Amino acid sequence: MKRHLFLVHRWLGIVLGLFMVMWFASGIVMMYVGYPKLTVAERVAALPALDLPAGTPGPGGAIIAAGKAEPPQSVRLTSIGGEAYYVLTWKEGVAAVHAASGRPLGAVEGAQAMASARAFIPGARAVYDALVEEDAWTHSRALDPHRPLHRVAMDDARGMVLYVSGRTGEVVRDASRIERSWNWAGAWIHWLYPFRGNLLDRHWHDMVVWISIAATLLAATGVTIGVMRWRFRGAYRSGSRSPYRTTFARWHHVGGMLFGCLALTWIFSGLMSMNPWKLFSSAAPALHEEAMAGAPLSAAHLSADVAEPIRRFRAAGFAPRELEWTVFDGRGWVVARNAGGRTRIAPISGDMPPREMLDLDALAAAGARLLPGARVVARTDLRDWDAYHYTRAPHTMTGHVEKRLPVVRLEFDDPYRTWVHLDPYTGRVAARLDTRQRVKRWLFAFLHSWDWNPLLAHRPAWDALLIGLSAGGLAIAGTGVTMGWRRLRLRRRRG
Repeated sequence: MKRHLFLVHRWLGIVLGLFMVMWFASGIVMMYVGYPKLTVAERVAALPALDLPAGTPGPGGAIIAAGKAEPPQSVRLTSIGGEAYYVLTWKEGVAAVHAASGRPLGAVEGAQAMASARAFIPGARAVYDALVEEDAWTHSRALDPHRPLHRVAMDDARGMVLYVSGRTGEVVRDASRIERSWNWAGAWIHWLYPFRGNLLDRHWHDMVVWISIAATLLAATGVTIGVMRWRFRGAYRSGSRSPYRTTFARWHHVGGMLFGCLALTWIFSGLMSMNPWKLFSSAAPALHEEAMAGAPLSAAHLSADVAEPIRRFRAAGFAPRELEWTVFDGRGWVVARNAGGRTRIAPISGDMPPREMLDLDALAAAGARLLPGARVVARTDLRDWDAYHYTRAPHTMTGHVEKRLPVVRLEFDDPYRTWVHLDPYTGRVAARLDTRQRVKRWLFAFLHSWDWNPLLAHRPAWDALLIGLSAGGLAIAGTGVTMGWRRLRLRRRRG
C-alpha cells in the first residue's frame, strides 16, 4: 500500500508538476492584474452628459420598435457613438433603438463600431482590427448576448483594445496593453484558457475539473507521505527529521511539511470554482421578481417626455450620464448615474424629488413577496461588509460586480434556506444565496483568495501573506519538477 502511495505521488508529480508551478506563479500575477473587464464605473465615466431636446420620444416607443412580445427586463438611455440610444435587455438578448428617430439598430457595422470606440476614448486614433466571436480576452459568458464583437485598437497611452457589441454598438470590454501582456502569465494561463476558443473548447470545463482532481490527489498523497516520513520524535542518523539526503528531495519534504496543506486547499478550492458535477447549482425555483416589482415593465411605468426626468435630476444637483427605468412596488421609477458612477432614484410621476435610495422598510416588504409560500424569518439591514456581502478590487474575478451599502438581507424559511440581498439604490435583487452557494463561498472564495474582511482591510499584510504562501507553494512544485525530471533522465539512461 505504501509503495503504491509513493508511485501515485511520483508519477502524478511528473505529469502535473509544471501545472502546479504555473498555477502558483500565475496566481501571484492575478493578485495585481486581473482578466480584462469593463466595470460599470468605467463605462459610465466614458459617457457624455445626457442632453436631449424636449420632445424626444420616451422609452415606451423603443419597446414597441424592438418588436418583442414580452416586456424587457430593463431599459436604459445611454450614449453610443456620441448619440442617444435606448438599450433594452431581455433574458435571451439585447437590442438598441435610436432615441431621436425611434429606429431599431440592426447588426452593427464596422463604421459604427469605430464611432463608438472614438467616443469612448476621445482624441485617440482608432484602428479597426476584426469582427470576432471570441478571442483570448473575451471568453466571459456575460458577453454572449453581444456577440459577434468588433475589436478596435486604440492608439492611446494605455494601448487599449476595445470590444464593441455587435448588437448594440456599446463598448462592452476594454483590455489595456498592461492587462494583455501580464495576462499571458496570469489569468489566461491560470484558468487554462489555451484550451478555449478552439477544438477543445467544449471539453474545457471537464479538462479543468479532471486536471484539478488529479492535482488534488497529488497534493493529498504528498501531504500524507510527508507526515509518514517525518520524524516528529528524534531524528534520522543524519541528524535530520527528514530521511532524504539530496538537497532537492529534502527541500521538497520540508517545504511540503510547511506548505503542503495550503497547496492542497488551494488546488481543491480551484476545483470547487468549477462547480464540478453541479455541486453548488441551486435546485430552488426562480425568485418571483415580478411580484416584488408589482408589475412587469411596461409603457405605463416609463417617462413620456424623457427630457423631463433629466431636468429633475439636474435641478437636484445631479448630472446624469445614463438613465434606467425600473418598476418597484407597482410604480415606475427612473435611476440616474453620473460620471462617478453614483446613482439617484426618482418616481417617473409626482413631485417627489430624486433621492439616494428607497425606503428600507418598503423594500423589505416588497422583497417578502419574492418566494410565494415562504416566510421571512430574519431581516438584516447591512451597513458594513460581512462574510457574504463584501467588495473586492475591480481587477479581481468578482470585482466588476457592483456592491454597495446599505443592503437589506432577507432570510426565508424555504427548504433551500434562501437569503436575498436587496439593493435600495435600484429596488432590485442584488444577490441570492441558498445553502449550497453559501458553502461555495467558503470552499472556493475563502480558501482560494483568502477574502476574509479583517485580512482584506489590512493591506499590505494580505499581500505579504499571500505572496509568502505562494512562494512556499512554488518551492514545493519547483523542487518536485526538478526531482521528476531527474527521475526521467535516470530511467532513460537505464533503458
